[in-house]
Amino acid sequence: MGYMTIDGIEVEFTDESNVLSVIRKADIDIPTLCYHSELSVYGACRLCTVENDRGKTFASCSERPRDGMVIYTNTPRLMKYRKMILELLLSAHCRDCTTCIKSGECHLQELAHRMGVTSIGYENKKTQYPIDMSSPAIVRDPNKCILCGDCVRMCDNVQHVNAIDFAYRGTEALVTPAFDKTIAETDCVNCGQCRAVCPTGAISINTNIEVIWEALADKNVKVIAQIAPAVRVAVGDAFGLARGENVMGKIVNVMHRMGFDEVYDTAYGADLTVMEESKELLERLTSGEKLPLFTSCCPAWVSYCESHYPELVDHISTCRSPMQMFGAVMQEYYKEPKKNGGKQILSVAVMPCTAKKAEILRGESKTDGKQDVDYVLTTTELITMIKKTGIRFENLDIESSDMPFGIGSGAGIIFGNTGGVTEAVLRRLTDGHNRSDMDRIRHSGVRGEEGIKELTFPYKDREIRAAVVSGLGNADELIKRIKSGEAEYDFVEVMACHRGCVMGGGQPVQAGPRTRAARAKGLYDTDINTQIKKSNENPLTVTLYNTLLKGKEHKLLHRNME
Repeated sequence: MGYMTIDGIEVEFTDESNVLSVIRKADIDIPTLCYHSELSVYGACRLCTVENDRGKTFASCSERPRDGMVIYTNTPRLMKYRKMILELLLSAHCRDCTTCIKSGECHLQELAHRMGVTSIGYENKKTQYPIDMSSPAIVRDPNKCILCGDCVRMCDNVQHVNAIDFAYRGTEALVTPAFDKTIAETDCVNCGQCRAVCPTGAISINTNIEVIWEALADKNVKVIAQIAPAVRVAVGDAFGLARGENVMGKIVNVMHRMGFDEVYDTAYGADLTVMEESKELLERLTSGEKLPLFTSCCPAWVSYCESHYPELVDHISTCRSPMQMFGAVMQEYYKEPKKNGGKQILSVAVMPCTAKKAEILRGESKTDGKQDVDYVLTTTELITMIKKTGIRFENLDIESSDMPFGIGSGAGIIFGNTGGVTEAVLRRLTDGHNRSDMDRIRHSGVRGEEGIKELTFPYKDREIRAAVVSGLGNADELIKRIKSGEAEYDFVEVMACHRGCVMGGGQPVQAGPRTRAARAKGLYDTDINTQIKKSNENPLTVTLYNTLLKGKEHKLLHRNME
């Protein structure tokens, strides 16, 4: 423990890793562009520069706090310096702010307003580059890049994908895939975490909003939607509601008013996934083959395994993701004329994930060669659509999801959190369903936001060894331990995004520690208030297996590997 004097006020520090953290602890919002608390320190933008009592200036993000330090954060010299940095950045930056997808939530724009930048005295001589729209998930606009390096460090250091990096030097410096490739030509897994940390509009979501509006207006099209668990605890952020509040009922209401004919809950699809994945786990435990069983819910993880560890692809569950299971079931259900009313069916999934936009296009995600989910809207896109309607979302009454696919168990709801899939599977494998049984699973080690969690769980005459991983860098680390023989598991849950789908690449990005924790809590609280705790006790799921799914389980619920 030590003390620093910041702008004349004594501030205590303990384990803060840099001066910047201590400054923010003192409730001073010092500006930054390249600093992200969960990424390595880069120190490129220099906006966080401070001055000590001897007149020396330094970047506070890369300076360790020392007892007795005296610093100033807002001297006239520093204010002038920060304004000049912003003017230089803007001089080489696309300034079509009114038409930028990031307008209103762009960090560069926010800082320019805050620092009083009203004119640019430097000529823009930067080369203009084409916009990369090759990916179904993200769009890259190099003309809006400020070289902060956040996306590079996320892709390389955190996710271990290495799809983009810095190229060239000086004024020619550029963030780009190697050899001038498009992003689709790289090993990009479409996780969207680069977009989540980008402070400008240089990386954004490849949106499908306009085609959805057209479908909603077409009287010959019946638009069916499903909503993933993590979406319901993030939408409210944009409308002044409490962080992590479950607003599923309001989402159903507003989507009905927007013109969606039926609105369902993907938690129902998650229940189907639990049924099939737990069955597959027991089969592999019996045969002893292809263990560990890796989950298949996360398409970014599946892509990562295919490109980095192709020898482990056979260990990935053959189950489709909850979205794809639900999509296949809906297409089967609505193919009857009396159910589709003679209209074309358009299937839309609202997801927290950009990688889902790529998943629906994969051959193995199709049934009889037909795409089961036509379009994916991310949480952020849905928020944009709601705002466009002018409907006061925060004032809406709640509505229940439509039937016959409107009820999901608590096990399906918690899929949005890291560890949720494992907890749901363990619930399914547990004979009892009372509170003590559920508490035993909850406290087994499945919960928490750690990147790697390990647990053992008793099952009949043996123990199931499981690991829960979130973040592809953590997955990479765990796989290396498995391959070296250092670790051995029966079941491994992998989510590409740290903390799970609640922090997916399609979620609203202004999410600090309190928001992250609130989203996770929102899903667990929803589970607590759900009477059906186990997927196999969902009566709608049981009915489906005895009717529409009978004899079609593998066709509709498992990936087409041909």
